[in-house]
Amino acid sequence: MKHIVSALVYNRSGVLTRISGMFSRRGFNIDSLAVGTTEDPSISRMTIVANGDDATIDQMLKQLEKLVDVITAKRLKPKKTVARQLALFKVKCDGETRGEIVQIAEIFRAKVIDVSSATLTIEITGAEDKVAALYSMLEKYGILEVVKTGAIAIERGEKILNIERMIENGKNVL
Repeated sequence: MKHIVSALVYNRSGVLTRISGMFSRRGFNIDSLAVGTTEDPSISRMTIVANGDDATIDQMLKQLEKLVDVITAKRLKPKKTVARQLALFKVKCDGETRGEIVQIAEIFRAKVIDVSSATLTIEITGAEDKVAALYSMLEKYGILEVVKTGAIAIERGEKILNIERMIENGKNVL
């Protein structure tokens, strides 16, 4: 089963290497890993999508929490989470198929972001199943390249993953 883990980490050199090394040493298989700065430029948020049972993900969380560079890590509950990915598809086209491909993109609320005489590049943002469905529809035209971000995710509602909570719980975040 796929799980999404969100972690706040210090935004400094070598953090990604140390965390990915921990995954490798422990034998955790990661489907996707997205990293970006937060509202505080000294902190980054990692969104990790991994396959595994609950025990495997619990072990991953415990190992992450042990790392000095990790401020906090949390498994996000699917029904209480908004998750999206970005994908770019470069698709073969000609004069006959160009209109069909553009119509398919419009149905999925995707954007054509580049056009050449033999290709269209399409951008889509959405849930994983929406991205997969567009891919499936475009396959018959010939997909030349695919680039995906992997998931980014945030909890719904008022809950936040923040540094103040870590300070309240006695964790040194400075």
